[in-house]
Amino acid sequence: MEEHICGEHGVHKDVIERVAKVMPDEGVLYEAAELLKVFGDSTRIRIIFVLCQSELCVCDIADLLGMTQSAISHQLRVLKQARLVNTRRDGKAIYYSLADSHVQKIFYSAMEHVME
Repeated sequence: MEEHICGEHGVHKDVIERVAKVMPDEGVLYEAAELLKVFGDSTRIRIIFVLCQSELCVCDIADLLGMTQSAISHQLRVLKQARLVNTRRDGKAIYYSLADSHVQKIFYSAMEHVME
């Protein structure tokens, strides 16, 4: 016979009902999880950090991070597919920037949390 973890109190139906009313659709939660996976790579986090500071081209990002342009381009492609970065063309050069302030807020919240 399985014993209830909550003991004699059972489940808290009022709390369950309140949370169930605001629970997002499973698809939305899945998309949020996929977005957070993109943040789970240290190279992409480093790229997001430098893009928090300034709009940059691949060459500048590669130089700053001490990596090849090919490696940076690959990670920028992932960030762009996740809608975390935007591009701007100026002649032959393509400049990368954060897609919006939400990306910067997520990044700075993570940094604040780990630096506490």
